Amino acid sequence: MSPGLVAAVVLIALAFTYINGFHDTANSIATVVATKVLTPGQAVLLAAVTNLIGALWGTAVAKTIAAGIIDTRVIEAGPQLLICALTAATAWNLLTWWWGLPSSSSHALVGALVGAAIAAAGNRFDAVIWLQGGAHWWQGAGVVPKVIVPMVVSPLMGFTLGFLLMGALYALLAWCAERRGFLRRFGRAPFVNAFFGKAQIVSASTMGLAHGMNDAQKSMGIIALALAGATSAGQFDALPGWLGFLRVHGSASGGFEVPSWVAVLCALTMAGGTAGGGWRIIKTLGHKMVKLHPINGFAAEGSSAAVILTASAFGIPVSTTHNVSAAIMGVGAAKRWNAIRWTVVERMVWAWLLTLPVSALLAYACVQLARQW
Repeated sequence: MSPGLVAAVVLIALAFTYINGFHDTANSIATVVATKVLTPGQAVLLAAVTNLIGALWGTAVAKTIAAGIIDTRVIEAGPQLLICALTAATAWNLLTWWWGLPSSSSHALVGALVGAAIAAAGNRFDAVIWLQGGAHWWQGAGVVPKVIVPMVVSPLMGFTLGFLLMGALYALLAWCAERRGFLRRFGRAPFVNAFFGKAQIVSASTMGLAHGMNDAQKSMGIIALALAGATSAGQFDALPGWLGFLRVHGSASGGFEVPSWVAVLCALTMAGGTAGGGWRIIKTLGHKMVKLHPINGFAAEGSSAAVILTASAFGIPVSTTHNVSAAIMGVGAAKRWNAIRWTVVERMVWAWLLTLPVSALLAYACVQLARQW
């Protein structure tokens, strides 16, 4: 693994992070913009700061991406494999961004890593860690417990939490509106909009923090994997002392420690991407699917953030897109079932279902093409 190829992996990973910024970070600020609590510029600044904090707050997800997807005992996660995986994931992200569909960058990356690993190993499916360790399957590592199961469960949790929280808030406001005296003002629209307008800034900040803890760490894992491979291959042995920060050594448990500079670089790159073009997806989530008010945005952000923060603590790379979208659906359903524009939801679900297999096939084809050259 030459230093030049390592540099290429790092640059492509940062490009993926930038695209993830305007593709996925848009999801984390869609509701606060749609409800007009913050302007797009203010929301982007808020997302940039909270993503940076979240990205530096633990590296469990980065370690899953770096050491929990590809079995390096079967196939080396070399630069060609990583470049093909990143290229495939980026291509799918750009396509869905252009179509305005909030698909999952997380699943695009994981699917691409799976497809690239299988192709690079000569069609050996054991090049992928499907299920490993743990007294029970849900305690283990690998694609099944860390990706496939959460891909189904986490949106359901987001929908359910959004529905329950919104229902509870509606019930509380209705109760206040029926009271007399001081409590009655809490159920009136001016107070509700003013209060939840401020509360939504808190929930949007939490959502940005959750996004940074999960999404920003995925590219960190790729970069750490590339740097660790180059370090173990001795490619960085001749580097001068001031470049020693590039060396990443494996831990006793077989994983990698993610350097702080990688975390900061990925977080800043994602923040830049957020400012670069997330409005297409903000429109789909914040305007086309359900009409949102500040109280709805608060419930959606709070619900999805709770799911993502929990997943991040366990190193599970869940989809911000899926969780925010599902929470918005749950919030809309709590108002009335036909408040959701189901034609928009149908397009989104198709994008969700296709992301893993299509990105895997794209990466597989990319590896095969690279071999011909």
